[in-house]
Amino acid sequence: MARRQSSPLWFSPLSSLLLPRGDALLYLLALLSIFSLLVHRLSLSSVAAHSHFEGFDADDEAIEDDAPQLSDLPLRTPPLTITQSDTRSHHGPPDPSPPQSSDDSSRPSDLPPKPSTTSAFEYWDEEEFEGLPVEQPLETAKFTENATPTDSGSDSKKVENPIDRNVSRSYIVETVCGWFLIMFVINFFAGKRENENIALAWVMKFAVKDSIFEKNFSLLGVGDSKDDDSPLLLKEGQNVFKFYASGRRFCQGLLATMELKSRHDLISKLFNLVVPCKDEITFEVYMNDEAMDHVVFAMGKKKAAKTMQKEAWDLQRFASLVSAPSNRKWVAEELAVVSESKEVAGDLVTEAVIEQVFGDKAFEKFGKGFISMHFSDQHMGMHKKVLVFKFALPDANHMAEMTRLVALVPYYIDLIGRYRMSSQARSRTEAARQKAAQEAYKELQNARQEALQKKKADRRKLIEEAEAKLSAEAIRKKEAKDRARQMKKAGPKVKMTRAH
Repeated sequence: MARRQSSPLWFSPLSSLLLPRGDALLYLLALLSIFSLLVHRLSLSSVAAHSHFEGFDADDEAIEDDAPQLSDLPLRTPPLTITQSDTRSHHGPPDPSPPQSSDDSSRPSDLPPKPSTTSAFEYWDEEEFEGLPVEQPLETAKFTENATPTDSGSDSKKVENPIDRNVSRSYIVETVCGWFLIMFVINFFAGKRENENIALAWVMKFAVKDSIFEKNFSLLGVGDSKDDDSPLLLKEGQNVFKFYASGRRFCQGLLATMELKSRHDLISKLFNLVVPCKDEITFEVYMNDEAMDHVVFAMGKKKAAKTMQKEAWDLQRFASLVSAPSNRKWVAEELAVVSESKEVAGDLVTEAVIEQVFGDKAFEKFGKGFISMHFSDQHMGMHKKVLVFKFALPDANHMAEMTRLVALVPYYIDLIGRYRMSSQARSRTEAARQKAAQEAYKELQNARQEALQKKKADRRKLIEEAEAKLSAEAIRKKEAKDRARQMKKAGPKVKMTRAH
């Protein structure tokens, strides 16, 4: 068979970091925007914090300036009001201002007077006067001196504590947000690389030279020709990869879709810890119209089979659950078979697949990744006759575990292409399909009738709304036209003939 030598899709982490494209470029721009907003927020917070503490430095300096002035206070307070003098003394208090000399009076009046350097209290006699102030102890001055900075310190603490608490809280929130962004970016590139490794491991195992798909299909990859440069994988998202193959009998082509976990998304990764999911690959084989007989068949794990029977229209309309026959080997107890007839189920579940995959012992060893398979000639979609296989993907280091599951795809393509039903089974299936076609036609006619009735009702409603807006004269003219039309219909019909 002719084969296209294709090079696998290599991903370079260095090029993806230096030259991001597509979604990675958008994520990088969003990250830079968020980082700039974070730096701007930090700068505003620091400026606000400095503005709150501007007044405290000045107060502290004022307190430090006042402290030495308290130590320089005189030990004797200013004199209080002098009481009445003793009767034994006839001397009054000394004149506080010294007498002016004649020289001073001769000075010009515009010159400022010379301040006195001696204190008036130096001329007082303590024995001659009563009510003089008592000296304050040194301890009192020290106590006042020590109490002032302590009180100011306590006041500053009372003001500083709420601000420190608010600033620390704002920094905690911003730090947590910064760490979350850093973890999101790291997880994005790590998860993206892990998904790419899984997809590449599958391609290297099943789509390169001497592999299953290379032996069964002539064209591999998404290109239209046998160019070596055409990639084997088509990346549609960070966790979605597609593989296409064509050039085989009985079918038009095969499309494999790998839907992996959203490892690049940190929130989805945390959600998967609570609700676990698997990496899945789905094979869709588009059969030729003349190559597939009337077949509606499905098999999967019991829970998945019941869900398929409820959701799939063809299984719900034509198929039912098939019980295990007593005269032959059957699938494992974990599996359930849904088919249009027991004949079809018995012909498609062959001895070979039971021994290789679906038997009790084989399924326990090789069928861990099997989810379901669904064959139908009444598929809802662009292609009517389709084979669908759904498997779970192992990790990149254990891709060989699904070799027998992948081998089921070409095996059933040949089996369905060569399969022909018996005349009795075919007559039953044809009657069922004719009945389904008639029901579908009736449903289509009913839908058309409903659409026409709805259209007429809408038109009638519009006419009534238009008539409600007409004037009385227009309504009178319209009624006259209607009466004339009715009289014309009720009158005798005259047939004109030409005389010969």
